[in-house]
Amino acid sequence: KKSEVSGVVAKADIKPKSIHHAKKWSDDVENLYRFQQAGYRDEIEYKQVKQVDMVECWPETGFVKKLQRRDNTFYYYDKQRECEDKEVHKVKVYVY
Repeated sequence: KKSEVSGVVAKADIKPKSIHHAKKWSDDVENLYRFQQAGYRDEIEYKQVKQVDMVECWPETGFVKKLQRRDNTFYYYDKQRECEDKEVHKVKVYVY
């Protein structure tokens, strides 16, 4: 499944209108967790900073597979869930 933000144009400098913390785990929260670990707000900011159109995802789960940090090192993620329940509340959900 494609994420909802894929249709958003990555070139424009889009700022979130509001922010809240995730209450329970979901596929979207899992991917946000991965982007935030790599130093980005979310997929939109990642695409803006890295000037990419696609983020590499696991075909089985749709979770993010690999991200490039701002210092150009790579983060590689498992196809299984990585965001544990105790980490969920730390994930920031941005509303555009």
